[in-house]
Amino acid sequence: MTKMIFVNLPVADVAKATAFYEAIGCSQNPMFSNEQASAMVWSDAISFMLLDRAFYSTFTTKRIIDAKAESGVLIALSQDSRAAVDAITEKALAAGGREAREKQDLGFMYGRAFEDLDGHTFEPAFMDMAAAEQTMGHQEPAGAK
Repeated sequence: MTKMIFVNLPVADVAKATAFYEAIGCSQNPMFSNEQASAMVWSDAISFMLLDRAFYSTFTTKRIIDAKAESGVLIALSQDSRAAVDAITEKALAAGGREAREKQDLGFMYGRAFEDLDGHTFEPAFMDMAAAEQTMGHQEPAGAK
C-alpha cells in the first residue's frame, strides 16, 4: 500500500479555495468533495483537504488559528527547477495569493514562499542535490567544534 499524506486546511470559502488550488496545479477529486470539503490532489501521494472552517472544527477541540495572522505550518513543495518554483509562485499570485517573503537563493537551493487565500504558507523549492552535497559535505556537522 502506498503511504499518503492528506493535509487538512481550514478555509473560509471552499469554492474560492478550490479554484486557487486548481490554479497552482492541483486537481479536484469529486468523490471526496462537496460544499463543506474539497479534496485537491497534488500528487499520487499528497492531497490537500480544503475544509470549511465549521466542518474543520468537527475534527478538533482546539481553536482554529487565523493563518493570516499566525503560523501553524509551512508546507514545502519540491519543484524540478528554479523556473518551476517561479511558475507555481506566479500562478499563486495571479490566483489571489500573496508572496510571503523574498526569494531565497543559496546557490544549491532556490525557493520562494506564497500564501493561499486563507493565509496558509507554501514554500516551493528546487534543490540541486549535486551542488548541495558539494556545499554541505564541506561543512562541519551542527554542534561540532
